[in-house]
Amino acid sequence: MAAETAAPATIVIGAGAWGTALAMLLHRPDAPAALFARDDEKARAINTLHENARYLPSIRLPESLKAYSLERDSEVRRVLARTPDSVIVLAVPAQATRESLRRLGPCLQPEQALILTAKGVERGTGKLLTDVAREEVPDQTVAILSGPSFAHDVAKGLPTAVTLASQSISQAEQLASKIQRSMFRPYVTDDCVGVQLGGALKNVLAIAAGAVAGKGLGESAKAALITRGFAELSRLAIARGARPETLSGLSGLGDLVLTCSTAGSRNFRFGELLGRGEKVSRLMASGQPLAEGAKTAAAALALGRETGVELPITAAVAMIVEGQCTVDDAIAQLMARPLKRETETAI
Repeated sequence: MAAETAAPATIVIGAGAWGTALAMLLHRPDAPAALFARDDEKARAINTLHENARYLPSIRLPESLKAYSLERDSEVRRVLARTPDSVIVLAVPAQATRESLRRLGPCLQPEQALILTAKGVERGTGKLLTDVAREEVPDQTVAILSGPSFAHDVAKGLPTAVTLASQSISQAEQLASKIQRSMFRPYVTDDCVGVQLGGALKNVLAIAAGAVAGKGLGESAKAALITRGFAELSRLAIARGARPETLSGLSGLGDLVLTCSTAGSRNFRFGELLGRGEKVSRLMASGQPLAEGAKTAAAALALGRETGVELPITAAVAMIVEGQCTVDDAIAQLMARPLKRETETAI
């Protein structure tokens, strides 16, 4: 168990790369952050080595940043109770969001605001994560943090700009003031739908871009895929109530460009390995880096069908991930689609 420190101003749930980086970013001696890891062993390692060797190797954590274990329910309740108005950052995978909120719900204080950081659509229900949160913790203020940001960049203190969305601008502004740092700039919006669908679908499209790179199809093909992918993303998000300006901002186009451009993106790397012939089963095996887009593709496709929006690139990724076709087959199917005007509603 970690030694007692000053009451935390920020509590980060999830000690993966992103959760650890955010805990580092938000931690200050006069307003410390608390980081909750999955189990006793991981919390002990962070507190002893001051490093998250698996997710952020070579990054030194502040010695005053304390990690706690999610295995200990009493510890979760105690830490959350110490600061009734602290900010809770939930940095767990999209498909683990409901379970995590269900467990945390009884421990949350009325004034504690919740910031979700996962980028995905819930499988089985097609619900956005803010909708999941409203079902599980209806009394909490909920926001979503998204945008072009790599954990290593944030952990190293490199300049980063993101989007923070909440139900109202005033709520978003209040939370933004609590997480802003000299090299971390959150822009605010009340377009929760646009921010979430931009973040969720860009992961799916990054897998497709990675597959193009892995197959060696060239930069022209990748540029075409990103452009048409953005059109696909925009059609669905706008049909679900998003604003176009949100999609052309940091949490839409900005995040899409970043994740479709470099193997530093886990989703791009996942697709790149698929393009090189790796098996889906191996890439999605326990212990492998999580590519949220692989879990989101089928859920996003179902959302498109429900909305009446065609999503051919998303459909191709879903079929590849579900083992229904090969990368080569998916490319051939996309290239064989009927010719259309560029500004038509269908790709």
